[in-house]
Amino acid sequence: MEKTINITLKVWRQRGPKEKGSFQTIKLDKVATDSSFLEMMDMMNEQLLAEHKEPVVFDHDCREGICGMCSLYINGHPHGPDTEITTCQLHMRKFHDGETITIEPWRSAGFPVIRDLMVNRNAFDTIMQAGGYISVNTGGVPDANAIAIPQHDAEEAMDAAACIGCGACVAACKNGSAMLFVSAKVSQLALLPQGKIEGARRAKSMVAKMDELGFGNCTNTRACEVECPKGVSISNIARLNREFISAKLQD
Repeated sequence: MEKTINITLKVWRQRGPKEKGSFQTIKLDKVATDSSFLEMMDMMNEQLLAEHKEPVVFDHDCREGICGMCSLYINGHPHGPDTEITTCQLHMRKFHDGETITIEPWRSAGFPVIRDLMVNRNAFDTIMQAGGYISVNTGGVPDANAIAIPQHDAEEAMDAAACIGCGACVAACKNGSAMLFVSAKVSQLALLPQGKIEGARRAKSMVAKMDELGFGNCTNTRACEVECPKGVSISNIARLNREFISAKLQD
């Protein structure tokens, strides 16, 4: 027999970025513990619609832990109380019968609220456009396997590339810093020979764009690393700092 729980939701409702928001209390009964958190959110919206009330706006896409769009702050944790998962990978068996669950959007100046639980994460795309790319001579591209890359460097680059840009690091940081995201994107290219051409310019331009968009400074509390759904290491921040200082010295 399928196990179910009864829960109380405190959901943030906000009609727009300049509107004042508040919490709405919603009671849900007979929530299957095997259902995902987003399936529970769907159930909540179906109940609201049945009551002729406005459903809660929240972001989602793949529901497979790939896209990073399910950016919810749940009981004080980005993506919820479990570790190294996105919200869509969180299941209701992590919660108890009768529990009150508080759901909020990311809290950051760089991620303004669009409506309810949906935030504008275009800032990350803008940072990527500032330097998260490489240049190649398309007139004679060598076979990728012909470029010798030490295994350790390749593995570190792949670990950094695991970042899905969800913004949990920003939401977890008391300063709203995007350093873990930026450092992961810089590291995945700085570790590989293909990324050397723009190396100096990349570090400077991406850090400058991050500052311009209103993200805070890093004070190494490691909250970002703890809450990252892909376990991206803050060692990448050290690498970003080295790349940035090296670029400044070249100037």
